[in-house]
Amino acid sequence: MFRLDQKNTLVTGAGSGIGQAIAQLFAAQGAHVFVIDRDTAAGLATVSSIREAGGTADFHELDVSDPAAALVLASELPPLDVLVNNAGVGHVGNLLATTADDLDRLHSVNVRGPFNLCRAFVPAMLERRRGSVINIASIAGIVAVRERLAYSTSKHALVGLTKALALDHSHTGVRFNAICPGRVETPFVKARLAEYPDPAQAYREMSSTQLTGRMARPDEIAAAALYLASDASEMVTGSTLLVDGGWSAGK
Repeated sequence: MFRLDQKNTLVTGAGSGIGQAIAQLFAAQGAHVFVIDRDTAAGLATVSSIREAGGTADFHELDVSDPAAALVLASELPPLDVLVNNAGVGHVGNLLATTADDLDRLHSVNVRGPFNLCRAFVPAMLERRRGSVINIASIAGIVAVRERLAYSTSKHALVGLTKALALDHSHTGVRFNAICPGRVETPFVKARLAEYPDPAQAYREMSSTQLTGRMARPDEIAAAALYLASDASEMVTGSTLLVDGGWSAGK
């Protein structure tokens, strides 16, 4: 039920963290994965790990904020069965510590990036009347997160984009859903934790918003993406799947 045999899938930001975990899991379940990242070395490393495990994958460098480049890539690849918009950037700061440039930078990647990829790849899905688009949003797209004004704004917009796409293209066979993770223990987060005087205490404080008492692992987010990519979720569209360790339930 969760196999992706013979499915062409594309994952942005697949060089590390959540995107890498999704790419690896999809390949393990039979998909051919197009690994997309701005970091060529990281993207190629993900491809190597997939091939070493017996899967199939190819790497393509792409800046998701570039609409023309997205269209060129779509012209070079076969039609997709699954599109995962995972690439994203963050910013720390409230109103006084956030500039218009900060806001524009986050929107260019976190909102216009998924929009650009959808504009490039969804028309072929609509023509074939099948496909699954998965946008990796955030708990910050459901509730505001302190000192994350630009990030929360962009992720709320991404959730809205997902719902609008699902509504506009209902009854086409193409599904649009978002995954909203809480804090995830990615290489980036681990690097930031190592900068604190007491990394263990910083981890506990950052994890305290989640009822599980810990951060999620990238593979736990990948499992949610596999469900939405598979035929098991044929009745799921316009949804926001929370994988937040209970954060949204309240403390």
